[in-house]
Amino acid sequence: MKVLITGVCGFVGFRVATTLAAAHPEWSLIGVDNLCRPGSASNCSPLNQLGVQFLEADLRDRDLVKRWPQADWVIDCAANTSVLAGRGEPSASQSLMDHNLIGTIHLLEYCKRHQAGLVLVSSSRVYSIPGLLALPYTLEGSRILPAWDQVEPSEIGVGRHGIAETFSSQPPLSLYGSTKLASELMAQEYSSAFEFPLWINRCGLMAGAGQFGRADQGIVSFWIHSYLYRQRLRYIGFGGHGQQVRDCLHPDDLAGLILHQMRHPVDRSRPTICNVAGGNGSVFALCELTDWCARRWSSRIHPQELQIDRVTESRTYDCPWIVLDTSRARDVWGWSPSRNLESILTEIAEHAESHPQWLELSNG
Repeated sequence: MKVLITGVCGFVGFRVATTLAAAHPEWSLIGVDNLCRPGSASNCSPLNQLGVQFLEADLRDRDLVKRWPQADWVIDCAANTSVLAGRGEPSASQSLMDHNLIGTIHLLEYCKRHQAGLVLVSSSRVYSIPGLLALPYTLEGSRILPAWDQVEPSEIGVGRHGIAETFSSQPPLSLYGSTKLASELMAQEYSSAFEFPLWINRCGLMAGAGQFGRADQGIVSFWIHSYLYRQRLRYIGFGGHGQQVRDCLHPDDLAGLILHQMRHPVDRSRPTICNVAGGNGSVFALCELTDWCARRWSSRIHPQELQIDRVTESRTYDCPWIVLDTSRARDVWGWSPSRNLESILTEIAEHAESHPQWLELSNG
């Protein structure tokens, strides 16, 4: 088996490659990355030690993609993953489209040419922001949660288990979210027209040791590293109390599902799209993450040493609650995450303790 992994030097791509190499040392793994993310080049040497053939290449270069070696499967982990991407500099939106959408089309042409199966790593941000904001919310302890007694889950695709695949994807989603949704649609069209296998995994918030942390990408890693080294933090939006809620997923759990999916290249009885996330078992509010850090390092850091700014106004793409319902992945694939929140946070904290310069590496 020959497998090509895009974005292989990013956090998710690297962990997927590591899992595949350990599970199937007899497979030939090809990793592709343009190394544009600060810190990503540090993963080149470990990949080489795993026996992964590395190609420094850019998905935006159509002619270059045409020359890539043939593979049986492609796992697409390449993307600009910030929900804020595309805003700011005048050329930022065009750059985002080139990376996340045009690059996907070049990859679909590759799959068409070689009849390679595709696993597309998508995002929870394909779900409608107005739809999420329209839910009635209440404050339960330190968390903003939907007021379930006022919600009709069977009608709108959301319930106590989280947001289901049937929830609205009506824009606005964010420029980033729209590139992921458009990529999903194009992948389904190509797969249907040219008959190559396709699985789409809509992933929740990723977290684990070695993630390159920034405030807009890798927030859990960013927060834990920042807390430990007394960097300035900010609660943004929804009153500035850090009560907005997410779930988180370790990429090793995603990699396990991908291995299972690759063993079923043609199975029309299974839905193409599944939510893949930590779900209710890994839910946290940002202020709870701060409290977790305070407990872990209570003998090392006094709360007065920290500066946490409170920005009451919410930003355009912010949502108070995003938790994915993974019932479909469980029912269709027998999948559920094995890593709980405590184990993920502990892993990141241990990494932070042994890598004091990680934030500088992650931010270039």
